[in-house]
Amino acid sequence: MTTQKPLLEIRNLHIEGHYEDAWHPLIKGIDLTLQRGEVLGLIGESGAGKSTLGLSAMGYTRDGCRITGGTVHFDGIDLLKAKPEALRKLRGLRIAYVAQSAAASFNPAHRLIDQHVETAVKNGGMSREQAMREAVELYRVLRLPNPETIGQRYPHQVSGGQLQRVMTAMAMACHPDLIIFDEPTTALDVTTQIEVLAAIRDAVSVYGSAAIYISHDLAVVAQMADRIMVLRHGKLVEEAETRQMLGNPQQDYTKSLWAVRSFRTEPKACPQQEQPLLELRKSCASYGAQPVLHDVSLKLYRGQTLAVIGESGSGKSSTARLITGLLPPTYGQVLYDGEPLPADFRQRSKEQLRRIQMIYQIPDTALNPRQRIVDIIGRPLTFYLGLKGKAMRARVAELLEMIELDPAIYMERQPRELSGGQKQRVCIARALAADPQLIICDEVTSALDQLVAEGVLKLLNRIQQQLGVAYLFITHDVATVRAIADEVLVMQRGRVVDQGSRSQIFTPPHQDYTGLLFSSEPQMDPDWLDRLLATRSANSSIDTLEKV
Repeated sequence: MTTQKPLLEIRNLHIEGHYEDAWHPLIKGIDLTLQRGEVLGLIGESGAGKSTLGLSAMGYTRDGCRITGGTVHFDGIDLLKAKPEALRKLRGLRIAYVAQSAAASFNPAHRLIDQHVETAVKNGGMSREQAMREAVELYRVLRLPNPETIGQRYPHQVSGGQLQRVMTAMAMACHPDLIIFDEPTTALDVTTQIEVLAAIRDAVSVYGSAAIYISHDLAVVAQMADRIMVLRHGKLVEEAETRQMLGNPQQDYTKSLWAVRSFRTEPKACPQQEQPLLELRKSCASYGAQPVLHDVSLKLYRGQTLAVIGESGSGKSSTARLITGLLPPTYGQVLYDGEPLPADFRQRSKEQLRRIQMIYQIPDTALNPRQRIVDIIGRPLTFYLGLKGKAMRARVAELLEMIELDPAIYMERQPRELSGGQKQRVCIARALAADPQLIICDEVTSALDQLVAEGVLKLLNRIQQQLGVAYLFITHDVATVRAIADEVLVMQRGRVVDQGSRSQIFTPPHQDYTGLLFSSEPQMDPDWLDRLLATRSANSSIDTLEKV
């Protein structure tokens, strides 16, 4: 048993949040201890209190929250009693934070290197030249391409995975004692996630920082954490060393997190004799002079789910934009029910627009924060079907019941009063309001925790069985494809590299890129990442020798 003084010690912490004109408990008497150099994993579903607890380690709460009891000591400093000036010197210097959405965390008007060195120069006592040299070294440790020059780019000029690693480098710029990673890989594709996880783990090891790693994905936390805490509804459910937690969870709730990916739909056969509902024929598209899609062909039949999978930049969302008329093809055709669709959505009839609806990845940006739920769902009812007044409200109530939200409770609420999963359900209801035949689901579960995501998948499956709607399901999550797909399309660099039924795609032998995606799916084994990296390193060495 160690006698070392903890770097971070939280005791009997209570935090409340203000909503619906009242204060409600968010954190309910949690204790947390973190030693120097240790990585602690915090897991749990949405609303468990993971991020709130993580932020409290900085002596910080979000707007609308307040700490009502307990203590937070960092290296002997009482953060709850420290003056604002002392806290400002600690944050970014000795305690750093890596947010979930890198794209929302950078100033788009400034180069990456300028944002990187700001804290190190202002608070860390470094010269700009020294901070820039250390930035390049951090970029190298974090396996960023062209570490000497990537800092000269703007945020929009790098990929999501690269931006996430740049933000990690920023957090490490002053060699902090503690880093809080808040869902840093949730929105990344599986191959990019591997790179980021390996880079984060290496950097934490090299610089000896302690870390709190927040995630809803236990398989990811298992690769990073020495110890795991499971939270639910603001309370500690269970705490143990990682291997013990994985091998022998004690609480029923913890066991339910382990078994969450058991859902599977019954695959439907492809009715080749029928005319496809949607067909792309050798479609190509470009953003300006940059080609992004090359001879993409696909067929989707009524009532089926076609999953499109691939890493970031593979062309999945560009294909969706092509279908919806937001990205005109440079070559090829988009046919709906056997008839060519106008390339530009503005040239399509209201009926053509109605039949194809879309659900977006991030409901926070897809819903107008100033509108009530009844207005959000009611708008397509009025626009497409002409429903107004009582008829519109009655249909909104029916749609809310269909997505398993009580109309009496949620109809008059605004998006900020809903959880992430509830907001995504509202997005589903809004798409259904147009009475479409095809819904494009663009990464609709990637920002949700596994329990909520499974609920959304079950809801979509039930709606498909009831209404016969077809889904084009865009995702980077292998487990989601395994759960819901009838047919699978694998994309890489704007091309279709593999396609077939679910059983065909998931039955070995795999096409090379498909096999790479499948092998990158995190496993509930703390040694999985080490084995994967070792295997890929060995294969890379063999390939190099063969070329020589």
